[in-house]
Amino acid sequence: MLFLLISSAFMIFPFVWMLLSAFKTPADVYNYPPKWIPSSFKFTNFEEVFKKIPFIRFYANSIFVSVVQTVLQIAISAMGAFAFAKLDFPLKNKLFAFMQSSLFVPEIVTIIPLFLLAASAGLIDTYTGLIVPGLNCAFTTLLIMSFFQTIPNELIDAAKVDGCGYFRVFLEIMLPNSKTAIGTASLFAFLTHWRSYMWPLIITNDVKMRTLPIGLKYLVSETGTEYQVLMAASVMAIVPVLIVYMLMEKEFVQSITLTGLKT
Repeated sequence: MLFLLISSAFMIFPFVWMLLSAFKTPADVYNYPPKWIPSSFKFTNFEEVFKKIPFIRFYANSIFVSVVQTVLQIAISAMGAFAFAKLDFPLKNKLFAFMQSSLFVPEIVTIIPLFLLAASAGLIDTYTGLIVPGLNCAFTTLLIMSFFQTIPNELIDAAKVDGCGYFRVFLEIMLPNSKTAIGTASLFAFLTHWRSYMWPLIITNDVKMRTLPIGLKYLVSETGTEYQVLMAASVMAIVPVLIVYMLMEKEFVQSITLTGLKT
């Protein structure tokens, strides 16, 4: 228990420091020894964010790209998981092994070939270029597949006797019985896409097309960074993540519980 408390404190510390720093004055930020509580809460730091960078544009880009990527990734992953879990088709084992092996390939290894393909297809500074190459379905496919495998084959056989095709089985049996897996996979996918930095950086040149992680970099200056403003922007940047987590918390906790029961 003590170890868990200490570990939790270490994980919460950066968040608390960021939150408090968002309300500090420049003098408080650079004060030594560091001050935890601001001498006066400066709410104008949040106003400065909107004055210094097109924050709303960056925010809108990130929300749009992350939501579309999450929806597409979960749709593709769920269909792939159903195929690997419940169907028999040629080269199934080899394709599954290939998909698993892709998890061991670092993103940086494939980013240059992906960029060359995107550039040749004219996808620089487009939402298509931001969204499609960033879909990483292997992990979410494996996650959803592990839940699909727990659904009895008798349900599928009964549905087929009633005249259901595979797609109807997928929609009316597999998905409704796997809401926990879908919710957990959606949470992981959204978090991954929301914090994505490298791919949006190289696929966009136009400032108006850039996402929030790239946009925050504009608040960092070689001549002097206003860290209180940067922290204020960072606080606003994590709001969608907290909202998604609260919406998916029930499914996430249930997935951990079910995993513990299966093990």
